[in-house]
Amino acid sequence: MQRLIEKAELTHCLTRNELVKILSDDGVNEELFNVADRTRKAYVGDEVHLRALIEFSNYCRCNCLYCGIRAENNLVERYRLNKKQILQLAQHASVFGYKTVVLQSGEDLTFNAGYLAEIIAEIKKLDVAVTLSIGERSYEEYKLLKDSGADRFLLRIETTDKVLYKKMHPKADFENRKRCLHDLKKLGFETGTGCLVGLPGQTIESLADDILFFKELDADMIGIGPLIPHPHTPLKDCECGNLMLALKVMALTRLLLPDINIPATTAMETLNPHGRIMALQAGANVVMPNVTAEDVRGKYEIYPNKVGVNYDELSKKLNQIGRTISHKKGSRGQQQQYGKENL
Repeated sequence: MQRLIEKAELTHCLTRNELVKILSDDGVNEELFNVADRTRKAYVGDEVHLRALIEFSNYCRCNCLYCGIRAENNLVERYRLNKKQILQLAQHASVFGYKTVVLQSGEDLTFNAGYLAEIIAEIKKLDVAVTLSIGERSYEEYKLLKDSGADRFLLRIETTDKVLYKKMHPKADFENRKRCLHDLKKLGFETGTGCLVGLPGQTIESLADDILFFKELDADMIGIGPLIPHPHTPLKDCECGNLMLALKVMALTRLLLPDINIPATTAMETLNPHGRIMALQAGANVVMPNVTAEDVRGKYEIYPNKVGVNYDELSKKLNQIGRTISHKKGSRGQQQQYGKENL
């Protein structure tokens, strides 16, 4: 098993069966996390990139079984921020020192591409990178958003198991999801995706397939988090995803895609008060503090009890593990150059 981990570190390639073996063996966790952390250090350094998250709408046309803002959840108090509110939040984030603004929403078509393009063009005047997380759109819409200045796009596949995907995403189209990701890559977005760990019916084999999909896509960002059931969804009685397994999927993703950006997801910290630091010591290099206004932040509840990020506390914890907060935009291109210089 140790030889497999060494192979991953040296070649950044593993077969499906090799991934399954490592994911199935908890006896190698410490070694796996150490090697992933070493790879992270070699390729992207010790700086942690902060992304300012603005959740600007919790309206959503989708009915994903695990999501608290799904269309059929009538207990959600819906909201939309207007252009002025979004720009004010972005301005505050910029003044505070954030170099990336993440605009995230449910799949809310009220925010058409033209309107979003206007907002993006204004935010770009702040000299920050803009990441979008707004769901599935057409090629033409994605192009308009890219032309307006958007740099990155996050669209999680959640699972590459087609049968499981269909169960979890009623009326959604797995092939269209993949089409969107390939369109984003073609248009030059830094393209992010990721998976949920702990979906009912999910297998170790399908998680291995997820990792291989990330590799095949040559994704630039990968977000991996454990399932946390929301009480107002069909999965309310499910168990939470296994944090350790989620960390292993993340660590293996770092080994196979050594120079990408990987967030220490909030879900990990929600399950374990040390979850974010555990992730940062197992391959992650990004944290996404929520800068959405306090009066609406609690309404964007994909899962319950979501923890926040205290800047001073985070800075202190990072110093304790030999890490620092970055003041760069942290694109994958910068990471690739860092890796070349450091190897």
